Amino acid sequence: MPTTQPEQSHTYRNVMESLVVEEVDHQCQHLPTRVANYINKTEVIAYALNRLPPMYATSQQGWQQQRNRASREMHNQIMMAVRQAIAAVQRDPLRSATPLKVEEDRNSQTALQELQELLRTDELSWQNVVDVVEQTLIRTARGEVTWRKRGAASVQAGDWHDNRYFL
Repeated sequence: MPTTQPEQSHTYRNVMESLVVEEVDHQCQHLPTRVANYINKTEVIAYALNRLPPMYATSQQGWQQQRNRASREMHNQIMMAVRQAIAAVQRDPLRSATPLKVEEDRNSQTALQELQELLRTDELSWQNVVDVVEQTLIRTARGEVTWRKRGAASVQAGDWHDNRYFL
């Protein structure tokens, strides 16, 4: 069975993203106000990035080197990709889309995992969270569950037994 690696913090970045954002801002400043107000910059950025090669860096030195290289060698390509993106997004001004909620989804999953640990149940999901919390509160009121502050020095891994939960 293959092992999965723990999720790493974001230790790499695509240099093209910042260059495209700058170019979108620059080009939008030169548009008539009534046109600029109807442009979804996020869609323009995504459209342009999908037409440019990624250039990733994992260190500050690499970031600066890639940024200098992209600015020098790909300026015209970036400018044209953004121009095309603005034209494409302008063609369909009535289209609406639901934006991605990446960070919100990640935060929700983290909160659910923390609740699973706190309530000591693997059976917890967003569909049953209210029922599980309610049952735990009832068991606490009956004295079946004992809570202590999380991270207290007296709480050891072996203390979790006999339906005793320590918070």
